[in-house]
Amino acid sequence: MQSLWMLVASFLFSIMGVCVKLASDTYSTAEIVAYRGVIGMAMILVLIRLQGGTLRTRMPFHHVWRGFIGVVALWMWFFAITKLPLAMAVTLNYMSPIWIAVILFAAAWWHGKKQLEMGLILAIALGFTGVVLLLRPSIHADQMLGGFVGLGSGMLAALAYMQVRQMGLLGEPEYRVVFYFSATCFVAGMLGALLTGGVVAAQNISDWHHHGMRGFLLLLVIGLTAASAQIAMTRAYRLGNTLVVANLQYVGIVFSSAWDLLLWHDVPKWTSWLGIAVILASGLIATFYNARNNKPAIASDPISSE
Repeated sequence: MQSLWMLVASFLFSIMGVCVKLASDTYSTAEIVAYRGVIGMAMILVLIRLQGGTLRTRMPFHHVWRGFIGVVALWMWFFAITKLPLAMAVTLNYMSPIWIAVILFAAAWWHGKKQLEMGLILAIALGFTGVVLLLRPSIHADQMLGGFVGLGSGMLAALAYMQVRQMGLLGEPEYRVVFYFSATCFVAGMLGALLTGGVVAAQNISDWHHHGMRGFLLLLVIGLTAASAQIAMTRAYRLGNTLVVANLQYVGIVFSSAWDLLLWHDVPKWTSWLGIAVILASGLIATFYNARNNKPAIASDPISSE
């Protein structure tokens, strides 16, 4: 059941994606990354103040590596959102579970373990089929750069998610992982904005942008939802089955489609509804395999039983 934390993360990430798309009309990618980081840091500091905890860590190099990969992936995804339709950018980024499956297959082959749970792999493939049915992505000539950047963000996100799980299994709490990643986002965003002069190339707007109420609220929601989603995602990867959690991430596409319907009145066609059904079915299949195969592990794993 711990894998279901990914459903919470997917919902929050979908809200973040909508706000990033709306905020990109005013702010540069660097600014959005920086504000996302500083708001996340503030949120975690408040939680530490209220609930206790410490930022002292035994894994500084793990945090640096996770932060570097994660920030590059996040930056690429935000850039893709500004250049592509939201659904297309989300689709490309949500290919990360496919890359996770490839990584696990490669690791199993390298260590001489030829058998991997085929039911989970089938669920991953079924989920991706549902994504294609739902969104029917197509890249036009003027969107090639954004498309390749979005694809790259999914590949790097897969590496970041695997690092998150490794740190969780080593005992690093969720709030600490999220804080240091947020700090990396803030530093990277600040450096990016300073190096580029805060220029939004498409609009020729320079320097840091002044905040209206709309822009302030969008940035605030981006920061809060991103930090909360990361806490939920980190917990899912720490306590759940890697492939199950990766598969449940696809449900974020369903949430994004719902936002399209509510905000932009984009009514899905029958193929889209079929895609939603396939995605949900794949999540149920993956959850079934997780419940069947992980009962002994949960009973003996001190991390999973906390």
